[in-house]
Amino acid sequence: MAKRFFDLSDDMELQGRWLLGDPTDSQGQEVDDPWQFADGCPVQVEARLKIPIDHPGSPLDFSLAGVGVTPIVHKGVAHIFEELAPDDVQLFPVDVAGQSEPYFILVATRLIRCIDDNASTEVRYWKPEDGRPEKVGKYRAVSGMRIDPKKVGDAKVFRTWGWSIALIVSEDIKEALERAGVTGCHFKEVTGPSVISPEERERNQRLLALRDETDAAREAFWRTLGKLDEEAIIPIVVGGGWPARRQVWRVIHRPEGRTLLVTDGLSDFFVDHVEPSVGFGLELALETNEPLGDVEKSWPLLLLERVGNELAGNERVREKVKAGFLSMEVAGQGMPEPLLTKEGRVGVLLGMEPSTLPRSFTMPTGEVRLVTVTVLMPAELAYLLEHGKRGRDELVRRFSQEGQEHLSRAWRQAVV
Repeated sequence: MAKRFFDLSDDMELQGRWLLGDPTDSQGQEVDDPWQFADGCPVQVEARLKIPIDHPGSPLDFSLAGVGVTPIVHKGVAHIFEELAPDDVQLFPVDVAGQSEPYFILVATRLIRCIDDNASTEVRYWKPEDGRPEKVGKYRAVSGMRIDPKKVGDAKVFRTWGWSIALIVSEDIKEALERAGVTGCHFKEVTGPSVISPEERERNQRLLALRDETDAAREAFWRTLGKLDEEAIIPIVVGGGWPARRQVWRVIHRPEGRTLLVTDGLSDFFVDHVEPSVGFGLELALETNEPLGDVEKSWPLLLLERVGNELAGNERVREKVKAGFLSMEVAGQGMPEPLLTKEGRVGVLLGMEPSTLPRSFTMPTGEVRLVTVTVLMPAELAYLLEHGKRGRDELVRRFSQEGQEHLSRAWRQAVV
């Protein structure tokens, strides 16, 4: 009978659970490299480490701490691994904040090249053009992982070469953990037949090729507008009405302390059609010269997200935007107080054509309009609603006259 193996991860669906931080030393300083505990090789720990609690909740027997790669296990779990796979693991005692029970860092000391590319749902490799030479040849993404058990040998616990964030355990260890009622474990089998058919695989490969082509073309354009931020990581939202069902935003730093936030997916191909296109044929751009701090939690990103979702869900609105100007209101929850109307909404003007940004850009499959998003003070929104097109044109004239054009700021005087 063929051996069965499972990807052991943290069960994030548990309600009321704790969340642990990265290991720290006795002075409370985070260890320099928490990823060392997931490299698939032995490590040296000179002094006893501490594990802070980032979010209080019910303690778990198995948790992935901090960046999500360091297994922290209760003494009972440590005993199971020590008994069933003594040659595959290291166990380092740690002090978990507020806990008197013994806990350990679990380190898998074996790294095995065994991912089955053909049986996995999707694999992507780092390429030279990705600008990460240290990662070239390793996996950039793996979904629906399948491994070849014939390449595993006698290992019962290991990391997978090129994608070492995966912690793989044998079936007997899985069963032992389940019998012991260990909390916090989530298992996903990585052996057995592929979960997709050859036809589905071919479709996925075509989608992947389209995505790579689209992403490369858009990124090349973003880089013409300023310095594309590689550090600001804004989580991708999967689902919704965007063409490829992925909502992405990018951050671009521009001269004079300006920050440009852009949508990066409204011009995606339509995932249901599996054919080249520019999706809705537009992307949104919001520029500000106010300091943002944590971009992910900033009001301009929140505003851009809400406007993007309004456009994604309304074809008539999209067509009006592509044809010229449009004003709209979105929910004001979480927005700066000066921007809120009496009804708790925020107004925006879409489609101003500033002198410092192009009106459109070209993709391999067509032209995409770059639509500016300019936030309006409540008095400006009221003026526009009262005077219609004439009021809109006057607002645009005054914005330009004051030298702010399309800039969005929460702390300014209204121009009317």
